[in-house]
Amino acid sequence: MKLVVGLGNPGSRYRDTLHNVGFMVVDALAARHGAAFESAPADALMAKVRGLGDDTVLLAKPLTFMNLSGQAVGDLTRFYKIALDDLLVVVDEAALPAGQLRVRAQGSAGGHNGLKSIIGLLGSDAFPRLRVGVGRGDPQRDLADHVLAKIDPTMRATFEEVVRRAADAAESFVTEGIEKTMNVFNAPTTARDSHSLPPREQG
Repeated sequence: MKLVVGLGNPGSRYRDTLHNVGFMVVDALAARHGAAFESAPADALMAKVRGLGDDTVLLAKPLTFMNLSGQAVGDLTRFYKIALDDLLVVVDEAALPAGQLRVRAQGSAGGHNGLKSIIGLLGSDAFPRLRVGVGRGDPQRDLADHVLAKIDPTMRATFEEVVRRAADAAESFVTEGIEKTMNVFNAPTTARDSHSLPPREQG
């Protein structure tokens, strides 16, 4: 069994914000496979996808706020006995240009509070993650304000495309494994946002 978790903040206030790209990716996966989200044995919504590879795939959206994401992820991994290398966490990444993906088998939180919470609750950073580039935007603007902003209409097509490719990458993780997924999806794309800075704290 595989678990793909998209991170975001619940509620209509945060819908269509850059910080909720993780939610958008698992929503796209659920729609692609005709799966519906329902309550889960954790503070999360969950959908089950069958017929993708040899395993049942669980898609999850924590209903905690971003910086408490680890609570839901920890509960789901324990309840379903998910091995860490069968967990994929999908997050926004301001240090990547908008439209670029980066897949890693493990690593630090890189300043992302959702990843920091998950690492703390799991007691390990040895789980795959898919970072979806949202760009830094105006470097004079507070990073939290940037990622909590609605997607600019002029960037809508870019984000629709990156969400589609991120969903493809998640499917590749399930069917092909992390190494092949990194080889295929880590090639940089044409930057649509040149303002990328090293990671900083995100809310």
